[in-house]
Amino acid sequence: MGMGFNDYKETNLPALKDLEEKVVTPPVQPGEFQSKEKLWSKQARIKKEVCVTAEELLAKKQEQSLEVVQKVFDMRGPQVRVLTSLENLNAEEKTRENDVPMPELQHNIKLIVDLAELDIQKMDRDLKTERETSYALPLFIRVFQGWESWNPLQNPTYGREMVSQWKSLLQEDSLNFSDGASPYEQLIMEVVFPAVRISGTNTWQARYPEPMLRFLDSWEKLLPTTIVQTILDTIVMPKLSAAVDYWDPRRETIPIHSWVHPWLPLLGHRLEFCYHTIRDRLESVLHAWHPNDMSTYYVLSPWKTVFDSASWEKLTVRHIIPKLLTVMHEFQIHPANQKLDQFYWVWTWVTAIPIHHMIHIMDIFFNKWQEVLYHWLCSSANFEEVRKWYSGWKDLLPPELLANQHIFHRLNVGLDMMNQAVEGMEVVQPGLRENISYLKVCEQTQFEKAAAQAQERASQLQGSSGLEMSLKEVIEVHAQQNCLLFKPKAGRMQDGYQIYGFGNINVVIDSLNRKVFAQIDDRWSLVSLEQLLELHNHSGVKQH
Repeated sequence: MGMGFNDYKETNLPALKDLEEKVVTPPVQPGEFQSKEKLWSKQARIKKEVCVTAEELLAKKQEQSLEVVQKVFDMRGPQVRVLTSLENLNAEEKTRENDVPMPELQHNIKLIVDLAELDIQKMDRDLKTERETSYALPLFIRVFQGWESWNPLQNPTYGREMVSQWKSLLQEDSLNFSDGASPYEQLIMEVVFPAVRISGTNTWQARYPEPMLRFLDSWEKLLPTTIVQTILDTIVMPKLSAAVDYWDPRRETIPIHSWVHPWLPLLGHRLEFCYHTIRDRLESVLHAWHPNDMSTYYVLSPWKTVFDSASWEKLTVRHIIPKLLTVMHEFQIHPANQKLDQFYWVWTWVTAIPIHHMIHIMDIFFNKWQEVLYHWLCSSANFEEVRKWYSGWKDLLPPELLANQHIFHRLNVGLDMMNQAVEGMEVVQPGLRENISYLKVCEQTQFEKAAAQAQERASQLQGSSGLEMSLKEVIEVHAQQNCLLFKPKAGRMQDGYQIYGFGNINVVIDSLNRKVFAQIDDRWSLVSLEQLLELHNHSGVKQH
């Protein structure tokens, strides 16, 4: 059966030429073709890899004078970028504008290369520094070996200028050795320190600190801090500690403060370990000391500002103040023939003894001084002589005492006595007013204390009533506790107050001022509750 069965007709397809004519070709933009052609040309261009050795890189950097490479952190975007210079700050944006493929990858690769260059430059500087040190150290040692007899404690200025020049040369490189000793420190440790150690160990004595101090002062700006601390730890401290342990104040002619205190600026609190030994040695000889020996003051007084205040006061209270009190008690005041030796013994210690202790000692003096002045003024004295005598004593007092308010008051009491005598008034005996005022205050204090105790006991007897007792009730309870009769005496008054019988004595009660007065002979005196009992016990006959 053929293709023409049943009059089958084949479809006539259009010719290929006619079909091509029907296809519409879209217009091509000239710029697009050029852009693709340009892109293709860039991709097609293959760059040749160039390898650079470390020597070539360093030579190139030296020509460009780029000795220092710093890291720059770009924080403008969502992520922090690390750059090696500001020139690459906008490199990524430029690559995008120029349609460079994978700009982030190229940026990271460039950063890795820059950091590698930085490491190469740093290693090169470290190698140069080590090479310079290896050359400098033998030369430095050779220069000092020419002076085998050099003693840094006897000739501390030797070599300072040369070491200063080396320091200025190696100072910049020292910044790169934070983890270990710098080249300059190595030079000092290998050359200077051994000479100091040998001289300090063999010839230096702690009792004569000047040579070591003079060396440290001369080399202050040249010695690194670590070297200075090593000298103090290995040379000064051991010798100083041994000298303090060996020190005996009974045999030594050089005061210990003269060779310990110069080290305070350098050692400070590290010297406290020897203070206990020094105090013990000083106290061991102070028990036999007499105030006429002034050398003790010059040995002891420099330690006032070094010892802590509590230890210093404890030492003076134990060994100094009692003997000064004895001297002041023995001191006599004679206007006609005055001897001042004992006064000067005490006067010397004014700046060394705490002021409150010194005032107590001076009160003994002023009690005698005012008593002599009182008797002198009561005997028709020559007021011009009295004035000179007063001024003379005032001039003898040191400024530390004159500035004290208590001493100023004691002087004014004497001045008031002189004014009373000049004006023809009766001179008040010194201390009389003060003693009366003092007794009144003491009695009032004792009474208030006893009244409070009695009220507390009465409150306990009353239970928890919570009522505050009056002064009369307190005295009544006090009488009951001591099995005494307390009752008012009818018709008997004193200055408007009711007279009560408290056992064998008469009393009046000032409830407003909370005071109790007892009749003693022909007068009424302020008393306390304890004194009421004493007066009752000493009174054998009941008063009416």
